Amino acid sequence: MPSFEESLKKLESIVETLEKGDLSLEDSIKLFEEGTVLSAACKKELDEAEGKVQLLIKQRDGSFRTEPFPNDKKS
Repeated sequence: MPSFEESLKKLESIVETLEKGDLSLEDSIKLFEEGTVLSAACKKELDEAEGKVQLLIKQRDGSFRTEPFPNDKKS
């Protein structure tokens, strides 16, 4: 399974290729399908990473505590 960075690079390459418009319809559809799979995989990894991010909060007494990173997503 490719890394997030590899998937993102491949996705960027697919977008550039599709934007050129030189491909047949069949090849364009194949690349589009591959791009949607890569996009979903990247989104999943980002969502998982977001769930792991925490803020380190300094308290008045000088100690620290962690708190989940605020999630501004609206359902």
